[in-house]
Amino acid sequence: MSETPTRTRLYAHGHVIAEDFPVAETAARLRENTEAVAWIDLLDPDQAELQPLADDFDLHPLAVEDALHEHERPKLDRYDGHLFMNIYAVRYHHEGSSVEANKIEISAFVTDRALITVHKQAGDLDRLVARWDADTGLAAAGGLNFLVYGLLDTVVDSQQSAARALDEAMDAAEDSLLEEGGAPRAVRMYGFAIRKALSYLRRAVGPMADVVRETVQADIGLGAEQLRPYYRDVEDHAQQAAELTEHSITRINELLDADLAEQSNVLNEVTRKLAAWAAIIAVPTALTGYFGQNLPYPGYDDTSGFVVSSVLIVGSASGLWVFLRKRGWL
Repeated sequence: MSETPTRTRLYAHGHVIAEDFPVAETAARLRENTEAVAWIDLLDPDQAELQPLADDFDLHPLAVEDALHEHERPKLDRYDGHLFMNIYAVRYHHEGSSVEANKIEISAFVTDRALITVHKQAGDLDRLVARWDADTGLAAAGGLNFLVYGLLDTVVDSQQSAARALDEAMDAAEDSLLEEGGAPRAVRMYGFAIRKALSYLRRAVGPMADVVRETVQADIGLGAEQLRPYYRDVEDHAQQAAELTEHSITRINELLDADLAEQSNVLNEVTRKLAAWAAIIAVPTALTGYFGQNLPYPGYDDTSGFVVSSVLIVGSASGLWVFLRKRGWL
């Protein structure tokens, strides 16, 4: 297996003092600079690549195991000496009738002086780094806590953006789904794609507010009080994303149900018309059958009989047509 791509940074007083150094040097650099904190990111490492960090920072074996396995639920676990969180950033993709919400699973170890992130799929680290670099003043006050806050803020922003985009995507389909006679099949398939993406997103967004709240309660340390209002803001955004996702799921289900009901109404209308026409056709059939029997009847074997039968056929069929028309069956 090729060497795992890594990113490393060393912060002191809110500023980057070293970057892209070997992961193996992290512990030594932290010992040399007692006021520094570190960020280490690894992309899809294996046990052999993660174990040296586990040894250097005394990471719990169960947390290491969770970091190596995919599809862990969003959560925050507390161990002696560090926290372990599993969260999902979201990338939204929309092209034509194709709608996708792709999740990027991130496992993070939060020690007293290092934030170690494990990306299980490739993600946009530049956005995370830009978030940290955007406020050096707050970074200086928050230390490691600021790095954790920046990570959560970036992840929640991606989830909120995806939730808003999916909600807006429904606007394009709503009018068609509510049209008289039901929507075209392509529009229905578009609605099903939106519902699938929302269900996929809900599993990432739903627990996020609890993860942020538990992180604040864990009290990482340096800068906790200064950052508490910022964490509350992230928690609020996570709650908004969860509520918007639930609202959107309810909305798309109602739209698809309304379309299905309209299709059922159309089918009932067609069935009713077929039944009405069958009744109209049945009357002349019965009359012609009667007059076609070899039995004496008024006008039998006479021109007047043919006229009477024709008038009865046309009159009864027309009368039934008028009656069904007034009832709205035709």
